[in-house]
Amino acid sequence: MTQLGSEAPAFCVTAQPEPIYQPKYKLSLLLFALTFFSTLFVGAQLAISYKTNAPIENEVELLRYLSGNPAALTMGFPFAFTVLGFLMAHEMGHYFACRYYGIRSTLPYFIPFPNLIGTLGAFIKIRSPFQNRKALFDVGIAGPIAGFIVAVPALMISLPHSKVVAVNPESMQLVLGEPLIFQLIAKSFHVTPPPGMDIILHPVAFAAWVGFFATALNLLPSGQLDGGHIVYSLFGGYHRIVSKAFVFVMIPVGMIFWTWWILWAVIPLVLGLNHPPTMDNSLPLGLGRKIISVIGLVIFVLSFSLTPIKIIH
Repeated sequence: MTQLGSEAPAFCVTAQPEPIYQPKYKLSLLLFALTFFSTLFVGAQLAISYKTNAPIENEVELLRYLSGNPAALTMGFPFAFTVLGFLMAHEMGHYFACRYYGIRSTLPYFIPFPNLIGTLGAFIKIRSPFQNRKALFDVGIAGPIAGFIVAVPALMISLPHSKVVAVNPESMQLVLGEPLIFQLIAKSFHVTPPPGMDIILHPVAFAAWVGFFATALNLLPSGQLDGGHIVYSLFGGYHRIVSKAFVFVMIPVGMIFWTWWILWAVIPLVLGLNHPPTMDNSLPLGLGRKIISVIGLVIFVLSFSLTPIKIIH
């Protein structure tokens, strides 16, 4: 990384050129392939549950089902494609914004993980400083906007195919919080269950929910999340104040609504609330980017849910 604000002493020899970064294509492809299979496995579980109107409780039960119906694994393609499509759109939004400004960055790294959605997301690593606040803003906002553009039509196409079923009061239920965008689209398609009934989401609709949840997390106004980049590009030194306020707000929110919000409040404290300055903080954003920042705020409000996940026994 280029070192800023240093002067070469009179006696130094000619500086060695900074080594050229070589993209790790093999690592990116390997992680993508592993994440594809992990999301395909989860997608098959969701698709079978959707088809049979009954939850598959664990991986052992799923493997037993697939051993007798190996072709059922292909039922996971719609979920896997939608989740990976969202993550790819989000990260490539960042990546192409970096390319536009000549900022060195890695290709997206996907993270396979055997959890509820088969992945812990994806990320790119930026390897050179931001030239100014415009570059920082554009890189920060590009990912959430690109991902949101993919998630909305995925939800609009799949939500009408979700099923309204009777609630079994004796079974454990995983209840997903409905962000505002879900509520608006559900009402427009008249997909609102009556009392005593619930919705089994189509796997693609669940993948869209994952996309909105990830968008809301990335837009949290703290640290070096996408939201933190946007806040710093807008308010400069006030970024640390906003980050501290976020921590103080999210701790009681976590105590009342969803415990995991406390973790998201603590992470910025561990990683640091400061944001590194750009090479030229004096360059103003301009009216156009300030308007786009309002669009980013609207996307956050539409995607955020106070209680994203709740388990009812």
